[in-house]
Amino acid sequence: MTRTGTTATAERVVHVVLPGDVDDPAAPSGGNTYDRRVCRDLPAAGWRVHPYAAHGSWPRPDAAACVGLAQHLAQLPDDAVVLLDGLVACGVPEVLLPEADRLRLAVLVHLPLADETGLDAAVAAELDARERRTLHAAGAVVATSDWAARRLVAHHGLPAARVHVARPGADPAPAASGTDGATGLLCVASVTPRKGQHLLVEALAEVAELPWSCTFVGGPSRDTGYADQLRRRVTEWGLDDRITFTGPRAGAELDARYAAADLLLLASYAETYGMVVTEALGRGIPVLATDVDGVPEAVGRAPDGSVPGLLVPPGRPAALAGALRDWLGDAQLRGRLREAARGRRAMLEGWEMTSHSLAGTLERLRHEPRSAR
Repeated sequence: MTRTGTTATAERVVHVVLPGDVDDPAAPSGGNTYDRRVCRDLPAAGWRVHPYAAHGSWPRPDAAACVGLAQHLAQLPDDAVVLLDGLVACGVPEVLLPEADRLRLAVLVHLPLADETGLDAAVAAELDARERRTLHAAGAVVATSDWAARRLVAHHGLPAARVHVARPGADPAPAASGTDGATGLLCVASVTPRKGQHLLVEALAEVAELPWSCTFVGGPSRDTGYADQLRRRVTEWGLDDRITFTGPRAGAELDARYAAADLLLLASYAETYGMVVTEALGRGIPVLATDVDGVPEAVGRAPDGSVPGLLVPPGRPAALAGALRDWLGDAQLRGRLREAARGRRAMLEGWEMTSHSLAGTLERLRHEPRSAR
C-alpha cells in the first residue's frame, strides 16, 4: 500500500533510527557518540535529519519494542531514506524485511552482533543469522572502518558495492600535558568483558613494582557483575591506591582525564575501529592496544611511517605487561612514540569527513532504482 506524504526523493531527508539510550549519560559508548554526531552534522552536508529513539533491549528486544519499531517504519512515506543503527536493526529482520521494498534502508554496523564477548554459542549463531538476513535486505550497509567493511562482505556474502565506509572522526583537542611523561595510564571504555579491563588489571599487577597509576573511565553494562569482579581483583592484588574507577565521564571531566594521560590503554577482544584511540592520538597521547580487527587502522601511522603506539596480541595479559615494562622502562621508546603520536595527530580526519562519507552513501541510496534493490 502506498503511503501518503512528502517522499525523500523531493528533498534530502533521512529518518535515523537510534537505540533508545543514545542520549543517556550513564550509558556512553562509541556507537552512541557516533550516532549523535552524524545526526548533528548531516544537516551541514545537505540532509534534514528526523531522529527516532527506539526503546528496547536491542538486539534481543521484547514484542512491544518490535511492534513500536514496526509501527514507526510503517508510517514513513514510500521511498523514504532510513538509516538504522545496527544494534536496533540487525537482530529483527522480521521487522525490516516487510519494509525493504518500500523504503530505502541503510544499516550502520558499529559491531557485528555475534562479536560481542561472552555470548552463548547458540545465541551468537542466531544473532549472526538474523544480522545476515537484515543486511541482505538493506539497500546500503555502512561500516566504520575498512577492516569492518571487508569483514561484512566476506562473512555475510554481501555485494562489495553495497558496503560503504564512514570512519569516525576526531575533534581537535589541545595536546595533553600528561603526568610525568610515563606513569599516567588511562583506559576509556565501557566496562564490559569485550573491552578486556580484566586483562589490563592482571597486566598492571605484574608490573606492580614499577611506578604508575591507572584510571579506568567508563560505565558498566546492565549486568554490573563484571565491574564488581574487577574491583575485587584490584583489591586482592593490593592496587586500590593505584587504580581508580571513575564511572562514565564526558565533556570537561573526560578532557581532564585525557590531559593527565601519558599512555592510553585498550585491551579489547573485538573492535571495529576504536574511537578512543583517535581521541587519544588527537591529543598526542601514544596508545598501547590489542592488535585486533580495526584497531591498527585507527592507530595508523605518522607521516614518517612510524606507529604511534604498541600493539600486542589480544587475550594475553603477559603481552600487555611486557609492553608496559617497555614503556615504563625505556625513555627513548617513550620519546619515539610521543613523536609518532604528534605526527599522527596532524593527520586525523574530523567528523565533517564522516558526515561527508555518510551523505554520499545516502545520496546514492536515494537515487538507486528499485530494480537494483
